[in-house]
Amino acid sequence: QVRLVESGGGLVQPGGSLMLSCAGSGNIDRITDMAWYRQAPGRQRELVSEISRGGFSRYADSVKGRFTISRDNAKNTVYLQMTSLKPENTAVYYCYANIHHTTGPAAYWGQGTQVTVSS
Repeated sequence: QVRLVESGGGLVQPGGSLMLSCAGSGNIDRITDMAWYRQAPGRQRELVSEISRGGFSRYADSVKGRFTISRDNAKNTVYLQMTSLKPENTAVYYCYANIHHTTGPAAYWGQGTQVTVSS
């Protein structure tokens, strides 16, 4: 059984910061690509940022310079540091990982964590 568990969401004022974490557990050989997506009410899920196992990363234009993705391969964990948060960043944030295990690679999603930016 493989699981991705997110943490770190919550309510923050505009201009504030939050750090999201997502840890993989279970039958994991290695994790290649990891990413954060988000889905706001009435909108489609969109990519926020992704990072390769080697640390190469890319970002949605709307978060460049404000969000930073990182990972700890030894802990099977990906992080998203969010700064200068805006109300339009309010969404459910989902962790994604491409996980290799005994039966081969597969895509996994976390359960989502709510981020609300409001005064």
